[in-house]
Amino acid sequence: MAEAPSILVIGPAWVGDMVMAQCLFAALKERWPDAAIDVLAPAWAKPLVARMPQVREGLEAPFARGRLALAARRRLGRALAGRYDRAYVLPGSWKSALVPFFAGIPVRTGHRREMRYGLLNDIVPLPEAMKRKTAQAFATLAGDAALRHPRLAVDGDNQAALLAAHGLTAGGYAAFMPGAEFGPSKRWPAASYAALAERLAARGLPVVLLGSPRDRPVTAEIAAAAPRAIDLAGRTRLEDAVDLIAGARVAVTNDSGLMHIAAAVGVPVVAIYGSTSPANTPPLTARRELVTLALDCSPCHRRECPLGHTDCMNRLAVERVLAAVDRLVPAAAP
Repeated sequence: MAEAPSILVIGPAWVGDMVMAQCLFAALKERWPDAAIDVLAPAWAKPLVARMPQVREGLEAPFARGRLALAARRRLGRALAGRYDRAYVLPGSWKSALVPFFAGIPVRTGHRREMRYGLLNDIVPLPEAMKRKTAQAFATLAGDAALRHPRLAVDGDNQAALLAAHGLTAGGYAAFMPGAEFGPSKRWPAASYAALAERLAARGLPVVLLGSPRDRPVTAEIAAAAPRAIDLAGRTRLEDAVDLIAGARVAVTNDSGLMHIAAAVGVPVVAIYGSTSPANTPPLTARRELVTLALDCSPCHRRECPLGHTDCMNRLAVERVLAAVDRLVPAAAP
């Protein structure tokens, strides 16, 4: 095996998981400082992995989510044949291990998850207690228990242009990320976000709302109730969101992909949990406040509340989240 191997990583399909995958990339670079690491992932991930100094190149996986696309995976695997010494497969599905197998990569590492014997030839045990601890699970693939926090690069020129375009100053606003691709059980109510935005705006700390186009109904509801908020959801590229979050004084967010981006750019993070657990996927930073009611019925890990009330989010008071902001960023207090 080469002292500085060429490595193909089959990346995850979610923003937060891709950020947490950097824990593995960092561990691999510590093991092999001169290794060349390429990441095969959906097209949206390319600008994100470009912010990870451990990655040489992001490669587009031209497969629709949930589709086997066996012929396309075989073609891509054969096109990559001879280029890599090792592969790491992060998703747990059977089909995600096909490209490294078709490429004939000598060492193909991953967790068993779906029955992947043969497709993988270096299966790393994953204890049941670690299956929801995504960052730690990824790190185990490097054979190292140490967890290295993700760190994304910030484009200073792009950030300056964005701040100027929206009349913002670095450190002079709060970033709110009120969406969550997983489902409504992970979302603090729009009315609560709006009330918090008004409280911060009254102190002279305006709020910028960020998210994907799917989050626009939620951010529009917040902006209607908090007219001083700046709604940029669905109006920025992912790399723009990285730079805007990096310029914030504090981020307030659901358990989401943008939460992990906020942690990775070093912004203080107030993370709100309902149906999921902060013990499993916390923002990987020391500058954080984790807010949860920890009800008997949570975490349920369901997209929608199975009891129909979503009390874990609906009963979480604005004052409690505001207090978390003040503990984390005392300068935001009146």
